[in-house]
Amino acid sequence: MLTNVNGVNINYELSGNPDKPWLTFSNSLATNLHMWDDQAEALADEFHILRYDKRGHGASEPVAGPYTFDDLIDDIVGLWDHLGIKKTHFVGLSIGGMTAQGIMLKHADRLLSVVIANSMGKVAPEFVGAWQDRIDLANENGMDPLVQSTMERWFTEAFRNQGSADAEKIAKMISTTSVAGYTGCAAAIQKLNYLDSLDQISGLPVLFIAGAQDAGTPPAGMEAMHRNMAGSEYVLLDPAAHISNVERSADFTGTLSGFLANH
Repeated sequence: MLTNVNGVNINYELSGNPDKPWLTFSNSLATNLHMWDDQAEALADEFHILRYDKRGHGASEPVAGPYTFDDLIDDIVGLWDHLGIKKTHFVGLSIGGMTAQGIMLKHADRLLSVVIANSMGKVAPEFVGAWQDRIDLANENGMDPLVQSTMERWFTEAFRNQGSADAEKIAKMISTTSVAGYTGCAAAIQKLNYLDSLDQISGLPVLFIAGAQDAGTPPAGMEAMHRNMAGSEYVLLDPAAHISNVERSADFTGTLSGFLANH
């Protein structure tokens, strides 16, 4: 379904049990809400589930960038307002996890718990240039030249060599993401800087899930966020690279389900 939120047409899907607590899933860069298909199916009996395509992704409007994290935060909070969602569990992977940090800092009262997977709290200066290279490549040649290198970062070699339908699905998501959405979100990532503010958050259940082979958002960065948030929990999936909810679907879902059951 499409609705206009924050001046942008945002696509979303509802599923699960309307009598249960809300659970919101936020996708990574260059994917869409269907990256969460396994988790949405597994948790459908216990939660009222909201999945959405962030601006410029999936079926959401590919508005011109650059975007900021305030834009991405306002999009999802506006969607919650539109749907009458007062409080929700929130699960975000990669840029979805970055967005989660901003929501915790600005709208903690809307959250029941937060799960941040394969993400980071601050972009090191040496990575800003790498993101600019990807932005320039997408602007000049579209998304297709980014597919192979992205898949190599996102999944372990062993998983890629299985030739799974799940990997093919993610590769297609990358290639069909709008250039405006990819470059707009990449520009937001270049300015990511939440790490040193995370110690301001208290009283909110938070779980960090890292992938041992994740070169894009390495475990060391996830551990730094975990250390900055007293009382948070940390789980390392090994083996797993960046899109751990797909590569290690059953283990990711089990970890998520166990955490949510306690909060």
